[in-house]
Amino acid sequence: MKKSVLIIIIPILMFASLGMYLRDIYANKDSYQVKLIRFHVIANSDSKEDQDLKLKIRDKVIEYLSPMLEESKSIEETKNIIESNIDKIEEISRQEILNNNMEYKVRAQLGYSNFPTRRYSNIVLPAGNYQTLKIIVGEGTGQNWWCVMFPPLCFIDINRGITDKKTEENLKNVLSEEEYNMIVVDTNEVKLKFKIVEIIEAVRNSAFQVTLNER
Repeated sequence: MKKSVLIIIIPILMFASLGMYLRDIYANKDSYQVKLIRFHVIANSDSKEDQDLKLKIRDKVIEYLSPMLEESKSIEETKNIIESNIDKIEEISRQEILNNNMEYKVRAQLGYSNFPTRRYSNIVLPAGNYQTLKIIVGEGTGQNWWCVMFPPLCFIDINRGITDKKTEENLKNVLSEEEYNMIVVDTNEVKLKFKIVEIIEAVRNSAFQVTLNER
């Protein structure tokens, strides 16, 4: 009798614990989205020339924005800086395209974009819809490059993806302690957590699409 009761109770407790665990992860995932601005550069294609151009545009735009964004104290201030410099960002991107003897169109925009779970050194961000400065080169069908523009994580060691004390301080300034600990901990643990979030997000989007189709 006792064994049969345990067989019933243990799975219930496990599922209850998992439910609370997922609830906390998912709740925090939504809070990240309103506290971060991401930077997204999409290449014309996956050719070596187009991919190299993407990185050159990235470097020029970051070089231009870095002095302004590193002094930004809030996400609203960062948004205002980006919006007031959209034309200049396009101009810088266009000039870099010309410097490389190419003739692609380019467009820059600040809006929302969906991202899968992504790792940035020891920082892992969950899948979701984030505010994004997006630069699309040409057809925009190539692989993309991304970073976090607010807080300013684009301005650390880009090539090696190394985070430092300043990066940690920038994150702590905009995230709660719970949110910070969720993304800057053991990488494998974080990736597992946010893989779960990514699955939930995909299921939710699929369910939403089915609902729309049934109307």
